Amino acid sequence: MEIKYDANTGLIPAIIQDATTQNVLMLGYMNADAYAKTILEKKVTFYSRSKQRLWTKGEESGNFLGVVSVKNDCDNDTLLIKVNPAGPTCHKGTDTCWATDNKDNFGFVSHLEDVIDQRRTAADGKKSYVASLFEKGINTIAQKVGEEAVEVIIEAKDNDDDLFLNESADLLFHYLILLQAKGFRFKDVIKVLRGRQK
Repeated sequence: MEIKYDANTGLIPAIIQDATTQNVLMLGYMNADAYAKTILEKKVTFYSRSKQRLWTKGEESGNFLGVVSVKNDCDNDTLLIKVNPAGPTCHKGTDTCWATDNKDNFGFVSHLEDVIDQRRTAADGKKSYVASLFEKGINTIAQKVGEEAVEVIIEAKDNDDDLFLNESADLLFHYLILLQAKGFRFKDVIKVLRGRQK
């Protein structure tokens, strides 16, 4: 792999990303020795500009960053290193150096799960559709998922893509409600699927 270290400092920025959650954990700098040690030991090692020496992330805390993959960008002057972190990444004890939680995020699906949870627990006296489903209990929610699944099957046999996609959206929405009714989230299903990978 061709790496273009900065001509003045001899360093290259390294973006550290969790291989599972895809969250960016931190940014550090490497020189050629830090890069070589990272590849050899499969633990991220940086060049500390303040201490003027190599330091392996986690050498004091034990929160090492196990290397999964290393990629170079299109100009060969920035590294993207995917890792499995063994604990909080930031020296301040947070998951990331931006003080954000390093948890799975499935974009709009995660947002939708939060909305479902908010409506489920809303204390403003307004009865939303979601709240009414939770109030009726697991049997009603499970039945609704079954109904939506049947509707998806029916639309799959037809040629109306809009109806098929709308019924699919209804199924996913009600499935997310069922997951929460059982005390789970989408991430729990993803964990099972990841465990099945060979």
